[in-house]
Amino acid sequence: MSDRAPQPGHAQPEPPRTPTPRPGGRSARVRADVVAATLAEVTARGYDGLTVDAVAARSGVHKATLYRRWGGVDGLVADALTASADQAWPLPDTGDLGQDLRRITREVFAVFTDPELGSTPTALITAAQRSDAGAAALRAFFAARHQQAAAVAERAVTRGELPPGTDGAEVVRAATAPLYYRLFVTGEPLDARAAERAADAAALAARAGLFAPTGD
Repeated sequence: MSDRAPQPGHAQPEPPRTPTPRPGGRSARVRADVVAATLAEVTARGYDGLTVDAVAARSGVHKATLYRRWGGVDGLVADALTASADQAWPLPDTGDLGQDLRRITREVFAVFTDPELGSTPTALITAAQRSDAGAAALRAFFAARHQQAAAVAERAVTRGELPPGTDGAEVVRAATAPLYYRLFVTGEPLDARAAERAADAAALAARAGLFAPTGD
């Protein structure tokens, strides 16, 4: 059985199923072990070296179970992203939009440039871009993160710092997009000043009403 998605023109399988474990039950423990193994394998070997056999060996879960529940490596990558999106993201609340956005972009910068921590999220995002299932999970991951972080802009609206109706998720996208562009598109160096500059630009645009309804 192939780990990979079929080539164009071949019959398409059912999309990988994301497990829905009972909290605290055996299914949840199995999923946690499989996600941890997937992250370790994709970090060490990349998408091209990721196999169901390796994940089975590392997690202690039989490969037949992995195929049945995840469908192959693409389903494993997708579920690793889903599990990451389910984790709470502690948000800053400094009382100032600019400072909140700076803290968010500094965190993104710190995570992806950390010599030890950065390799796993970088490898996971790179792998997710290699399959339809992974790409869909990646979009859902970022949508969830942006929606969570929208609270910093929503609080700014309540304080009167931003115009009513400001789209908080779009504010966060504007702040973080330049970082991901450098990390995953151009490969340009990313430093702390670039992260702060992206946050400041998004804050200025939000205060100017660029993310609020125009009335058209």
